[in-house]
Amino acid sequence: MSIHVLDIIEDTTVDGPGFRTSIYCSGCTHHCAECHNPQSWTQGGGREMSVEEVMQVIEADPFANVTFSGGDPMQQAEGFTALAEAIKTRTNKNIWCYTGYTYEALLKMPPQRALLEKVDVLVDGPYVAAQQDKDLLFRGSANQRLIDVPRSLEAGRVIEWTRA
Repeated sequence: MSIHVLDIIEDTTVDGPGFRTSIYCSGCTHHCAECHNPQSWTQGGGREMSVEEVMQVIEADPFANVTFSGGDPMQQAEGFTALAEAIKTRTNKNIWCYTGYTYEALLKMPPQRALLEKVDVLVDGPYVAAQQDKDLLFRGSANQRLIDVPRSLEAGRVIEWTRA
Protein backbone atom coordinates (compact mmCIF):
# COMPACT_ATOMS: atom_id res chain seq x y z
CA MET A 1 0.00 0.00 0.00
CA SER A 2 1.30 3.46 -0.85
CA ILE A 3 0.42 7.14 -0.81
CA HIS A 4 1.53 10.11 -2.89
CA VAL A 5 3.46 12.47 -0.62
CA LEU A 6 4.49 16.04 -1.35
CA ASP A 7 6.46 16.45 1.85
CA ILE A 8 6.90 15.21 5.39
CA ILE A 9 7.58 17.92 7.95
CA GLU A 10 8.96 16.75 11.27
CA ASP A 11 8.53 18.57 14.59
CA THR A 12 5.99 21.10 13.30
CA THR A 13 3.70 22.82 15.79
CA VAL A 14 1.12 24.36 13.43
CA ASP A 15 -0.89 21.26 12.43
CA GLY A 16 -2.21 20.32 15.86
CA PRO A 17 -1.06 20.49 19.47
CA GLY A 18 2.54 19.75 20.42
CA PHE A 19 5.23 18.51 18.11
CA ARG A 20 3.89 16.64 15.09
CA THR A 21 5.08 14.79 12.04
CA SER A 22 2.90 16.17 9.23
CA ILE A 23 2.37 14.11 6.10
CA TYR A 24 1.43 16.43 3.23
CA CYS A 25 -0.14 14.41 0.44
CA SER A 26 -0.79 15.31 -3.16
CA GLY A 27 -4.20 15.39 -4.74
CA CYS A 28 -7.09 17.67 -3.96
CA THR A 29 -10.16 18.37 -6.05
CA HIS A 30 -11.58 21.05 -3.73
CA HIS A 31 -9.38 23.81 -5.20
CA CYS A 32 -10.28 26.28 -2.46
CA ALA A 33 -9.80 29.91 -3.46
CA GLU A 34 -6.65 31.32 -1.86
CA CYS A 35 -5.51 27.84 -0.79
CA HIS A 36 -2.18 28.04 1.06
CA ASN A 37 -0.95 24.87 -0.67
CA PRO A 38 -2.18 24.85 -4.32
CA GLN A 39 0.85 22.82 -5.39
CA SER A 40 -0.87 19.93 -3.60
CA TRP A 41 -3.81 19.82 -6.01
CA THR A 42 -2.22 17.52 -8.61
CA GLN A 43 -3.43 13.94 -8.30
CA GLY A 44 -0.48 11.56 -8.18
CA GLY A 45 2.02 14.37 -7.67
CA GLY A 46 4.92 14.33 -5.27
CA ARG A 47 6.51 10.96 -4.76
CA GLU A 48 4.89 7.63 -4.14
CA MET A 49 5.88 6.22 -0.76
CA SER A 50 4.98 2.92 0.81
CA VAL A 51 3.23 2.90 4.16
CA GLU A 52 6.39 1.31 5.58
CA GLU A 53 8.60 4.14 4.28
CA VAL A 54 6.32 6.72 5.90
CA MET A 55 6.21 4.70 9.12
CA GLN A 56 10.00 4.77 9.34
CA VAL A 57 9.88 8.57 9.42
CA ILE A 58 7.03 8.59 11.96
CA GLU A 59 8.70 6.07 14.25
CA ALA A 60 12.05 7.91 14.12
CA ASP A 61 10.57 10.58 16.42
CA PRO A 62 9.06 8.90 19.48
CA PHE A 63 7.69 12.19 20.83
CA ALA A 64 5.82 13.66 17.84
CA ASN A 65 2.19 12.87 17.08
CA VAL A 66 0.99 12.71 13.46
CA THR A 67 -1.04 14.96 11.15
CA PHE A 68 -2.38 14.03 7.71
CA SER A 69 -2.74 17.09 5.49
CA GLY A 70 -2.43 17.94 1.89
CA GLY A 71 -3.89 18.02 -0.57
CA ASP A 72 -6.69 16.02 0.91
CA PRO A 73 -5.80 12.72 2.60
CA MET A 74 -9.41 11.58 2.22
CA GLN A 75 -8.79 11.42 -1.54
CA GLN A 76 -6.21 8.70 -0.83
CA ALA A 77 -8.35 7.06 1.83
CA GLU A 78 -7.18 3.48 1.35
CA GLY A 79 -3.48 4.33 1.67
CA PHE A 80 -4.00 6.66 4.61
CA THR A 81 -6.21 4.07 6.32
CA ALA A 82 -3.37 1.55 6.06
CA LEU A 83 -0.97 4.17 7.44
CA ALA A 84 -3.34 5.04 10.30
CA GLU A 85 -3.71 1.35 11.16
CA ALA A 86 0.09 0.98 11.29
CA ILE A 87 0.38 4.08 13.49
CA LYS A 88 -2.28 2.80 15.90
CA THR A 89 -0.80 -0.71 16.00
CA ARG A 90 2.86 0.24 16.36
CA THR A 91 2.82 3.52 18.32
CA ASN A 92 0.80 5.43 20.90
CA LYS A 93 0.61 8.55 18.70
CA ASN A 94 -2.60 10.45 18.03
CA ILE A 95 -3.65 11.36 14.50
CA TRP A 96 -5.11 14.62 13.24
CA CYS A 97 -6.47 14.83 9.70
CA TYR A 98 -7.29 17.90 7.59
CA THR A 99 -9.89 17.54 4.85
CA GLY A 100 -12.05 19.71 2.64
CA TYR A 101 -14.98 17.34 3.18
CA THR A 102 -17.38 17.74 6.08
CA TYR A 103 -17.58 15.13 8.81
CA GLU A 104 -21.18 14.40 7.80
CA ALA A 105 -20.19 13.73 4.16
CA LEU A 106 -17.35 11.41 5.21
CA LEU A 107 -19.77 9.28 7.24
CA LYS A 108 -21.59 8.43 3.98
CA MET A 109 -18.44 7.49 2.00
CA PRO A 110 -17.27 3.96 2.98
CA PRO A 111 -13.53 4.25 2.14
CA GLN A 112 -13.32 7.67 3.77
CA ARG A 113 -15.31 6.55 6.80
CA ALA A 114 -12.81 3.74 7.34
CA LEU A 115 -10.06 6.34 7.58
CA LEU A 116 -12.22 8.65 9.70
CA GLU A 117 -12.66 5.85 12.24
CA LYS A 118 -8.85 5.75 12.75
CA VAL A 119 -8.47 9.52 13.25
CA ASP A 120 -8.49 11.23 16.66
CA VAL A 121 -9.25 14.78 15.49
CA LEU A 122 -10.68 15.85 12.14
CA VAL A 123 -10.33 19.39 10.86
CA ASP A 124 -13.19 19.44 8.37
CA GLY A 125 -14.54 21.63 5.62
CA PRO A 126 -13.02 23.62 2.79
CA TYR A 127 -10.99 26.72 3.42
CA VAL A 128 -13.26 29.73 2.77
CA ALA A 129 -11.23 32.89 2.26
CA ALA A 130 -14.19 35.13 3.17
CA GLN A 131 -14.31 33.41 6.58
CA GLN A 132 -10.56 33.57 7.23
CA ASP A 133 -9.70 34.19 10.87
CA LYS A 134 -6.04 34.20 11.88
CA ASP A 135 -7.02 33.87 15.55
CA LEU A 136 -8.59 30.42 15.08
CA LEU A 137 -6.71 27.52 16.57
CA PHE A 138 -5.25 25.07 14.00
CA ARG A 139 -7.52 26.10 11.12
CA GLY A 140 -7.85 28.90 8.61
CA SER A 141 -11.54 29.74 8.28
CA ALA A 142 -14.49 29.92 10.64
CA ASN A 143 -16.49 27.20 8.85
CA GLN A 144 -13.86 24.58 9.69
CA ARG A 145 -14.33 22.53 12.84
CA LEU A 146 -11.97 20.63 15.12
CA ILE A 147 -13.88 17.41 15.70
CA ASP A 148 -13.17 14.84 18.39
CA VAL A 149 -13.83 11.84 16.17
CA PRO A 150 -14.03 8.98 18.70
CA ARG A 151 -16.43 10.92 20.94
CA SER A 152 -18.49 12.07 17.93
CA LEU A 153 -18.84 8.54 16.55
CA GLU A 154 -19.87 7.27 19.98
CA ALA A 155 -22.40 10.09 20.52
CA GLY A 156 -23.82 9.99 16.99
CA ARG A 157 -23.30 13.75 16.66
CA VAL A 158 -20.41 16.16 16.24
CA ILE A 159 -18.47 16.90 19.39
CA GLU A 160 -15.82 19.53 18.88
CA TRP A 161 -12.31 19.01 20.21
CA THR A 162 -11.21 21.29 22.99
CA ARG A 163 -7.70 21.79 24.26
CA ALA A 164 -7.27 20.10 27.62
